[in-house]
Amino acid sequence: MNERDFADLAAGHALNALSEADERAYQEALAGNPHWSSHARDAADAVAAISDTVVPVEPPASIRASLLARITDLPRAGSAVPDGDSADAEDYAAAGPAPIEPEAAIVSAPSSAGAGWGMRRWFTLAASLVAVLVLGFGAVTIGQQLTRPTSIVALEQVTSAPDAQSATATMPDGAVVTAHWSASTGQSVLVTDGMPALSNEQTYELWFVRDETPIAAGIFSTDASGRATAVLEGEFHSGDVIAVTVEPAGGSPDGTPSSAPVVAVATA
Repeated sequence: MNERDFADLAAGHALNALSEADERAYQEALAGNPHWSSHARDAADAVAAISDTVVPVEPPASIRASLLARITDLPRAGSAVPDGDSADAEDYAAAGPAPIEPEAAIVSAPSSAGAGWGMRRWFTLAASLVAVLVLGFGAVTIGQQLTRPTSIVALEQVTSAPDAQSATATMPDGAVVTAHWSASTGQSVLVTDGMPALSNEQTYELWFVRDETPIAAGIFSTDASGRATAVLEGEFHSGDVIAVTVEPAGGSPDGTPSSAPVVAVATA
């Protein structure tokens, strides 16, 4: 088994879609090639990402039945292509050996390892399609979920944490700033609305103020309406004050605030 074959099996394993023989081959290959474990992690992470971000929707029974029937009809390695019209022959040719001419004698030959793994790739692909249908019907929805801004994903992770908290501060000019945080996840996100626009030579910078010591936590910009969703870089600690200053473009040159905070939100 080569690394590509193992990656195919890793996908099937993550989907709980391997046969008993393939699962045994997967476990043996993983034990003998521990440096391939990244494929297993990547496959598991991909399945987890889809299941975490897609709202389950029951697909139409006709779609599921049609797909399962298609999987069942796939030829097994070493089996002859069944008689049928040219369209059927072309479909099967994509998944296995070319159809044998009618006048030629059919000769049984042992299936090669390559052919076997080729069929498993077909099976892995079909199993993946089934998983997508079960997890959430509609490729558009999945694409939208997987391409959302990281700041929005982080905000959802924070607000869905069991210890999620938030606090809001209003600036003198009426801008509203809300800090969201979770001590258990160590994440914090700042959401703004109506913050003043800055020149190209300036930027907003985030800070954790911990025991009266400011810790730089990244820069951010707002849209034309002063709105932004900014993830603070670094781990949030209970009791931190989340502050914002105006700094030169690119952030504070020496890692300390160059001006007083324009807003600060206490988390304790």
